[in-house]
Amino acid sequence: MATTQLSVLVNADAEQLWLMLREPGRLAQWHGWEMEGLDDEIQQIYYSNVTEHPDHLRLDLEMGDVFTLEPRPDGTLLTLTRGEATGEWAKYDDDITEGWTMFLQQLKFAVEHHPRTPRRTIYVDGTSSAHTNLWDALGIDTGWLPDPGEPYELTLNTGATLKGKVWYRTETQLGLTVADYAEHGDGLLVMARQAQLEGVREHPGAQIIVSSYGLGTAAFEAIGSQWDSFMEDHFPEG
Repeated sequence: MATTQLSVLVNADAEQLWLMLREPGRLAQWHGWEMEGLDDEIQQIYYSNVTEHPDHLRLDLEMGDVFTLEPRPDGTLLTLTRGEATGEWAKYDDDITEGWTMFLQQLKFAVEHHPRTPRRTIYVDGTSSAHTNLWDALGIDTGWLPDPGEPYELTLNTGATLKGKVWYRTETQLGLTVADYAEHGDGLLVMARQAQLEGVREHPGAQIIVSSYGLGTAAFEAIGSQWDSFMEDHFPEG
């Protein structure tokens, strides 16, 4: 079985990234999204039966995943080498890898754009018995999007206009910085397609994670309502 490695080059020194991996408050600024049980999940993943290497450049997690930090002249290369999922976790392995892909990008964004500003998140997901394509439902032609790091402007089928820069792209995910998702600077929008998965997901699905910073209650709730409505319209099955 081939080893899966996920890497991000972060414009920060290794000491700063190590703190993002070892302090609960900092972990909560990039791992997952706000939800009941997030603190327990962080405790289980990052503190239960883990091994910290003395040089603070490697962290071994309980399930075999390994973080390594490689200092470079332009920052630090953070790599997650996936362990082999076994037993009841095996069928979730692809989903876990997709989740780590999102979270590493959220870590990079938090460090580079909002190192001292707490985030507020919006998370929605669903599946579609009609086999809806996420990009078609949103009105995003991914083939015409600029490369990561380049500016974009989109008007979604929801009516929302987004401006910012393309943050990252994979075959199943798209990350965009969004000016309206932060009071100062920008926030991050992560969108992901999910394939059918036997025993887990009967129909194709979609996930949306918004990381916002400094927004007032009305603005934050308006964004949440937009994405709730989108999921209800296009991915209504849980």
